[in-house]
Amino acid sequence: MTDGGAPLAGVRVLEVGVFMAAPFATMQLADLGAEVFKVENPDGGEPVRTTGPFVEGHSSPYLRLNRSKRSLALDLKSDEGRQAFLRLAAACDVVVENLRPGAMRRLGLGYDDVRAVHPGIVYASASGFGQDGPHADRPGLDIMAQARGGLMSITGAPDGEPAKIGVPVCDLVCGVYTALAVTAALRERDRSGEGQYVDVSLLESGVSLAVWEAGRWFATGEVGGPLGSAHQSQAPYQAFRTADGHATLGAITPRTWSGLCRVLGLEHLEHDERFVDSSARHARREELAVLVEEQTVRFTTDDLVARLEEAGVPCAPIADYGQVFTDEHLAARDFFWDADHPVAGAVRQVGSPMRFSRTPARRGAAGPVLGADTRAALEVAGYDQAEIDRLVEAGVVGEADPG
Repeated sequence: MTDGGAPLAGVRVLEVGVFMAAPFATMQLADLGAEVFKVENPDGGEPVRTTGPFVEGHSSPYLRLNRSKRSLALDLKSDEGRQAFLRLAAACDVVVENLRPGAMRRLGLGYDDVRAVHPGIVYASASGFGQDGPHADRPGLDIMAQARGGLMSITGAPDGEPAKIGVPVCDLVCGVYTALAVTAALRERDRSGEGQYVDVSLLESGVSLAVWEAGRWFATGEVGGPLGSAHQSQAPYQAFRTADGHATLGAITPRTWSGLCRVLGLEHLEHDERFVDSSARHARREELAVLVEEQTVRFTTDDLVARLEEAGVPCAPIADYGQVFTDEHLAARDFFWDADHPVAGAVRQVGSPMRFSRTPARRGAAGPVLGADTRAALEVAGYDQAEIDRLVEAGVVGEADPG
């Protein structure tokens, strides 16, 4: 089931994932050609399956988050279920899980348990706050990581209510870091022949994004706050009102600052001592923003963007997702594509941003029906058909409803 032309072809991954971080990590690995077996509870599967909207009775988010994966419905709380998991793990290269810290260990399926049957395993755990430390046992959803990790302190308008970033950025970045760490550990295993344990947290993933904030605090002790759409260290670099909406622009180099002044009829500001360079412009950001916006409101968004683009000033309108998902540039780059599903039919997918000249990212099937690949997974684990039939009868595993 691996794609022979993809970068991770031949790599087999076992996922015990719920909601976002681990499933998003293994989606990256699946896009890169790995064979991913997703372990789910036979009684309903993982929670995202119950998250709407639904397409022909199947969760639309699930169909996208779990593309190119295979579903194994397995009761991990039963002795035979645990044994099946370990047998399959022994035939895999990677295990990725994001249950509460210690949950897999309490099931007898932690890193040490799997390493005992497969010393070369790469075992990755994604969690809210990491596997140790004083907060390790606390529930760690994305919004908690955004809160404790500082992101909510700089998001939103000054003096406004606390706001989180619109997408679950800590979950998603944790997933990307987990996928990166797994590929790095596999590369290291190529040299050493040894597996290892990978610990990635939502909190640290979120804090790692604080490049500008860390640069300021460690240099000056200054704590940043919410700036709306403005930049922490550059100006003008934000959204401005237009006659019919808003547009973003960034005129932070001498050339682009000059271009902005020409477009807006602000040539008298180009060499004004108050705005002589980027640092000076940032120091007077609020004063400058008023002067700029007095001019941007004279243009429609489309007109302003066209004029700024012609002058070489970076700019863009603010698109909603209806516009994003029908964007002509993304369409021209074939970013969106349809994945097949046996019930839902063609399921539109958001593409992978990773583009390779020789080994393209895989475009496989939409997220699987619960238990669709139970037999295939157990065959990989070394079970014969009679043994699988017995596990099905005992309720240890589940199979997809053929109807």
